[in-house]
Amino acid sequence: MEYIYSAMILHKVGKDINEENIKKILTSVGVKPDEARIKALTAALKDVDIEEAMNKSVAVAAAPVAAAAPAEKAGSEKKEEKPSAAEEAKKEEEAAAGLGALFG
Repeated sequence: MEYIYSAMILHKVGKDINEENIKKILTSVGVKPDEARIKALTAALKDVDIEEAMNKSVAVAAAPVAAAAPAEKAGSEKKEEKPSAAEEAKKEEEAAAGLGALFG
C-alpha cells in the first residue's frame, strides 16, 4: 500500500509520478524500495487520470449511503426488504473492482 500512497501523495502535491519520485518518498519514510513494484505501479498509472478515478471511487463508496431508504412513515404497514447477502457481496466486489482499476 505504501507504493500506492506514495503515488497519491505525488499526485496531491502536483509532482510527476515517476520511479525516482516514488523511490524518494519510500526511502524518506524508511521503506526499502522494490524496483519491480515501482516499475509496475508507474506503468499501471501511465494512462490513468488519478483525479477522475478517485472521484469515481468516492462516488461508488458513497452510493450505498445515498441510496438508503428514508424511515417509514408512522402507520405504514409496508415492510422494507433487505438485500440478500449475495447482493451485498456483489456490490462490495464491484466497489473493490473500481478501486483495483485505479491502481492496476
